[in-house]
Amino acid sequence: MMTMREIQKKLRKNNSKNYTLYVFCNFISLMLITAYSAMMFSPTVLKVLPEGGDSRKQVTAIFVLACVGCVVFTIYAAGLFFRKKSKEIGTMMALGASKKRLRPILLSETVMLSGLSSLVGTAAGMPFAWLIWQGFRLLVVNSKEMNLAFDMKCLWVSAAFLALVLAAAVVLAFRYLGRTNVLDVIHEEHKNEAIRPIGKKCGILGIVLLLAGAVAGYFGGSIYESIFKAYAPVWINLLYVPVFIGLYMILLHTVVNGWTAHKNRYKGIISRSMMKFQGKQTVNNMLVVTVLIAGACFGMFYLPMMGGSQIMETNGRPYDYSFRYPADNTFASEKNLTELAAKEGLSIDDYRNTSYITLGMDGEEEIEDSGNNYHVERREFSNEGRFFSASQFHHMTGEKVTVSKGQYLAVGDNDGNALYANDTATLVTNMTTKEQLKVKFGGVIKYGMLSGEMGYYILSDEDYAKAAKGLAGQWIEGMTFFNIKSGDNYQFADSLYRGFIDSMDDKAPLQTYYDRVAKYGAEQRGEVYWGDTDEMTKLSFDHPDSSEFRQFWAYMPKIRTLDQNDFMRTFAVFMMMFLFIAIICMLSALIICYTRCMTIAINNRYVFDDLKRLGASPKFLNKELRSQAGKVFSVPAIVGMAMMYLLYFMMMYANDSKLTSGELVNMGICFIVVLLFAAVIYGVYRVTLSKMRKQLAITKA
Repeated sequence: MMTMREIQKKLRKNNSKNYTLYVFCNFISLMLITAYSAMMFSPTVLKVLPEGGDSRKQVTAIFVLACVGCVVFTIYAAGLFFRKKSKEIGTMMALGASKKRLRPILLSETVMLSGLSSLVGTAAGMPFAWLIWQGFRLLVVNSKEMNLAFDMKCLWVSAAFLALVLAAAVVLAFRYLGRTNVLDVIHEEHKNEAIRPIGKKCGILGIVLLLAGAVAGYFGGSIYESIFKAYAPVWINLLYVPVFIGLYMILLHTVVNGWTAHKNRYKGIISRSMMKFQGKQTVNNMLVVTVLIAGACFGMFYLPMMGGSQIMETNGRPYDYSFRYPADNTFASEKNLTELAAKEGLSIDDYRNTSYITLGMDGEEEIEDSGNNYHVERREFSNEGRFFSASQFHHMTGEKVTVSKGQYLAVGDNDGNALYANDTATLVTNMTTKEQLKVKFGGVIKYGMLSGEMGYYILSDEDYAKAAKGLAGQWIEGMTFFNIKSGDNYQFADSLYRGFIDSMDDKAPLQTYYDRVAKYGAEQRGEVYWGDTDEMTKLSFDHPDSSEFRQFWAYMPKIRTLDQNDFMRTFAVFMMMFLFIAIICMLSALIICYTRCMTIAINNRYVFDDLKRLGASPKFLNKELRSQAGKVFSVPAIVGMAMMYLLYFMMMYANDSKLTSGELVNMGICFIVVLLFAAVIYGVYRVTLSKMRKQLAITKA
C-alpha cells in the first residue's frame, strides 16, 4: 500500500513539466531583472549617463516597463503553475488528506520552489550582465571606461522582486487550497477564461485611441506649458494611457474577431475558438510582449540615431582638422603644424586660420517661480556668443554672406538647423568695455563644420569692428582649419590631439556648457552660477580619452581620422547600455511568447487528441498550431515595432517640422533593425512550433 508521501512523489513526477516551466520562468525573470538593475546602478554607466539627462530618463523608463512586464509574466507563471498543480491538491484531498495536513506541505514546497529558483536567478543576473558586457568589449571595443563595476545597491531591486514572487506564489497556493469542492479543484486546469463577444469596430477604435494617446502624450507637455506658463506636472504623462487601452483593444480584436473577413464562418473555427476560450490569458501576454518589443526597438533605434548622424557629420566635413583655442595659444600655427606633419611624412594643405570674438547676448529666459510655474524674463547677460565678421567667415569657409548693419546671422548645420542658437537677442555686449550694440536676428547660414552646442554667429564687418574695440584677450579666440595631402594617418591625428592638450595651461578644462556671460549675469543678481556647482560635469586633462572629456571639453578639436576610429570607444558605454536594453527586452518578450505557446499546447492537448481520433491529418493539425502560435508571435511584433518606428518618426519630425537627410538615413537604418528583429522573432517562432509539435506528438506535414 502506498503512503501519502509516495503518492505525492508520484504526482509530482507526473507533473514534472509544470514544475520545470515554473522554475524556469522564475529563474529567467529574476536573472533579467537583476542584470538590468545591475547595469542601472553600475558606476560605470551612471558616470556616463548624466543625472537628470534625457539618456538616463529613457533608460529608467524602459527599466520600469521591463519590470512591469516581468511582474505580469511571473504572476501569470505562478497562476499557471497552481492551475496545473490543483489536480495534485484535489487528488490528495479526494484520498482523505485534510487541508490542515496539506497546508504546511504546500507552503514549504511553494517557498522552496519559488525561493530557490528566484535566488539562483538573482545569483545569475550579475554574471549574465558581465558576460554580455565582456562580449561587447571583446568583439567591438575595449577601453578603460569599459571596466564594468557593480554597486550592490542594485540587489534591493532583486530583493523586492523576489519578495513579490514569493508573496504571489503563497497567496495563489492558499487560494487554490481554500477551494471546498474537490471536483472543481481537480478539473481547475481544464477551465478557460473566455472573452465575451466584442464589436467588429473594436480594432479600428483601438488604433484611433493608440494614435490619439501617442500624439496627446507627446505634445501634451508643451501645450500645457504654453497655456499655463508652467512646467508640465508628472500627471501629464497620464495622457499616454489611451495608448495602452488602444493597444489592448487591438490585441483583443485580433484574438476574438481577427482582421481577415471570412466568407465561410466555419473556416478556422477550431483555432479561433481555442484562442477565444483562453483569450484573457493570451491578450494579457500579448500586451506585455508588445510593450517589451517596443522597448527593445527603442534601445536598438538609439544606436543608429546616435551613430548614424555622427558618422555622416564626420564624413561630410570639408576639412580634416578643426581647432578652436584661446588667442594666446600658438600650437595650431602653420609653422608648428607643418613641422609636426613632416615628422610623420605628411604635409599640410589648405591651411586657414582666423580669430573671432566672444560677446555677451541678451535673451529671453524662463525663470522658475513657486511650484511648477515660471515666467519669461529678458536678461541683459543671457549667454555668450562667438562672432565672426562676414569677411572672416568667408575666409574660413569660402562661403560669401551678406549681413546688414545691425543684423546678426546664426550658423547652423548643413540642413539649416541651429537648435542651440539665440534668435531673440536685441543687444550684444563687449564684456570688457560693456559697450553695447543693438542687433536683430537675420536668419541661419548653413555650415555644418561650425554647428553644435556652441553658438557661432556672423556680424557685418562694420559692426564687428565696433563690438571688438577694446575687447580683452580672454574674450578673443582663434580657429584653424586644414587638410592633409595624400591621406591622413591615425598616429599623427592622435599625437596632434595629445600635443594640443599639452599646450593648454594648467587650469582645469573648460566645459562646453560653461557660459562666462551667464555667470557674470548671475553674479550681478547675487546668485551662484550653476556651472560653479556640483551639477556641472567635472573634467580632467588626465583623462583625455574618456567619453566625458571628448564630449564636454570646450576646446575639443574636430579631427576626422580620430573621430572615425575612436567613435566606438568614445560612446561605448552609451551604446552598450542601450544595446543591453534591447537584449533584455527582446529576451523577455521571446521567453514569454515561448511560454505562452507551450501553455497553449499543454492546455489544448485533449483537443488535439480528439482531432486525431476524428481523423485530422498532420497537415490540418500543423495548420491549427501555426494559426495560434503565429498570432502570439506576429501580432505583438508587428504592433510593437510599428508603434516604436512611428514614434521615432514623429520625434524626428517634431524637432524642426521636417526630416533632414541624416534623419532619413537613420530611419532607413532603423527599418533594417526592424527587419533583423523580425528575422530573430521568426526563428524563435519556428523553434517554438517544433517544440509544440513534439509536445502534442504531431508529425511535421
